[in-house]
Amino acid sequence: MDPALQCVSMLSLDRVRLKHVLQTVCALEAVILRSFGPEGGQVLFARDTGQAMLSRCGTRILTALHLEHPLARMVVECVWKHSAATGDGSKTFILLLASLLRMINITASKEPHVSRCYDSTEAAEAASARHLADKLLAFALTELDDLIAVDVVPYGVCVSLEEFTAETQSPDRTNCRYVRTLLSTFFQTRLSHVHCDFISDLTCELLHYWKFKSDLPSVSLQFLNDNFPALHTPVAGFPVRASRLIEGQVIHRDFATPHPQVNNQPVRAVVFTGYLQPKLLNPGDILELGGGMEERSIVHFSAWMERSLECIIAKLQSFGVSVLLSAVKQSSAVLALATQAEMCLVECVSEEELLLFAQLSGTTAVSDCWKINPEHVATLTFCRPILLGAHRYVHVTFCDSKEKAIVKPCNLVICAPAEGQTDQYARAFQDAIRMLLTTLEPRHMTETTASKRSLQSHNCTSLHTDSLTDSTTCGSSCMKSIQKHVIEPGCVIPAGGTFEFLLHHALLQHGRSCLVSDDTSVGDSVYQLLANALLSVPRQIYSHNPRLFLQTQTRVMSFLPDHSQHLSLVLEQAHNAGPVQTEGPLEDCKLNLHCCRKCDMPSKVCMLDMGLESVSCKFQLLLAVLQCVTSLLRVDTVLHTHAALHKQSHRLTKTSWEGAEDEVED
Repeated sequence: MDPALQCVSMLSLDRVRLKHVLQTVCALEAVILRSFGPEGGQVLFARDTGQAMLSRCGTRILTALHLEHPLARMVVECVWKHSAATGDGSKTFILLLASLLRMINITASKEPHVSRCYDSTEAAEAASARHLADKLLAFALTELDDLIAVDVVPYGVCVSLEEFTAETQSPDRTNCRYVRTLLSTFFQTRLSHVHCDFISDLTCELLHYWKFKSDLPSVSLQFLNDNFPALHTPVAGFPVRASRLIEGQVIHRDFATPHPQVNNQPVRAVVFTGYLQPKLLNPGDILELGGGMEERSIVHFSAWMERSLECIIAKLQSFGVSVLLSAVKQSSAVLALATQAEMCLVECVSEEELLLFAQLSGTTAVSDCWKINPEHVATLTFCRPILLGAHRYVHVTFCDSKEKAIVKPCNLVICAPAEGQTDQYARAFQDAIRMLLTTLEPRHMTETTASKRSLQSHNCTSLHTDSLTDSTTCGSSCMKSIQKHVIEPGCVIPAGGTFEFLLHHALLQHGRSCLVSDDTSVGDSVYQLLANALLSVPRQIYSHNPRLFLQTQTRVMSFLPDHSQHLSLVLEQAHNAGPVQTEGPLEDCKLNLHCCRKCDMPSKVCMLDMGLESVSCKFQLLLAVLQCVTSLLRVDTVLHTHAALHKQSHRLTKTSWEGAEDEVED
């Protein structure tokens, strides 16, 4: 027998049952539920070193767990990848995943198992569960986006790219109510309720300053996401409300040479990626230094090096350079010559900060110190030290130029009482930027969606809340408006389970229509399974008061009988002092204004106070959860191995669709 096969035959095998997968996910769900929803608390972790970590971020909590089971690590990896892409939905991911697995387990156990291809009932249940998961994923990849576009998007508020730009640029915070409400709702699931509004305003201000001229907002958001490590400075030991924006760039290093007192004159700087020294000569070239082999010595070589450095410094002075930014630590000779020439030297600057500096200044870094040209020299308004907390950094600002694409570069100073909290707020800021990116991501409407939309043209209403059209002129032009807002990004919907309630109803209706039309491609049980799993999210949100669950569901369902009562109009009217004057079927919206206005009864929740959430993020979340379910249910066997070479235990996870995958434990 082959030694490799003999080794595998001696391994202990663990058959993965559906109940094992469900138990693993339910264990993760028990951890997540403690911090889920607006009423959730923070989770405290204590490390072996005694350091404590306090967080409400689902991804941070899951990645901090010491997980040994390969299925649990697989789930956490899926959550981490989804959160890294969209910035939102990590806790809802686990909640939906557990709910779907429960539904699949119940459905699979009820189905008759009469096939002769299986030796046991458990194997038949596993095959049935896998079949249901495949159907769910196939439906999500082909029809779910159309269903959301037709039955969910019309009841939201679609903010176009132009509106998003205008709102974030406006200094008046009342004009950016949708973006601010969206951000505030997002931060309520991550941070303290006390600081959500303040952090939302600070984020809107950050977006305003980092708006690129003549570019889409998504470009600015992508720039912020890519450069966020260099764009923020954590400061521990101060209250959160001390967080602010500082004009220019903060380089998180201190001056290596004394900083001379200079007047308010422009400063010129150069970025070096390597060592500031001449290239080492070949042994044959060294003969030219002193006149012969007998005179070649360390003294002569040192003198040559010093003269070469003096030439480099003199060349920098000829360009008026007074600030040197270096990616590496320079030699003591360079420090001495720079001090003598009254040049400021900043060493060991990170690659991210140097790249950002080059982008903001419009220059390029220098790799060869002998090839310094004017295009390598950046002009700064000032370069001086700045004290933030207990650390001293380098603060630079850039001269205004019409050619630049940036309005006002600034650095975000994040303050918190402890270092762990500054990290928590920094993660929340970057995740909010990723969430906005996902919200503004363009999604194209398929032909199926376009045909379904055309059937609603007689009832259509422009989703643009500031350009309501007359019902008598609602023909093809209104159809174009609806298609525009489906294709373009920016759709948001009231939070608190509105998306789940609407999609739950749409799935049930779609399942019934498929049965009537004898469409057997996807069974009615699949639609009902996903619809029932969606309700687990609002049930958990209102777990502290189940009555609110029914009240909210009733309010949302009241908009469904005819498509003339759009939540976007009701939200707009709730913001205004009086009702919007409309004609035709839009007047019926006045009958339901009490659902969204401040209610007299304390038990009733204002729809507007629920906040807003992104439809695109919800759609991406459902896709990611269904893909994770399919992957989990395809796992057949866990093989326990021992690696003699590294003296570490391995687990080999064998799946029925991709062979084998090694999972190494540290």
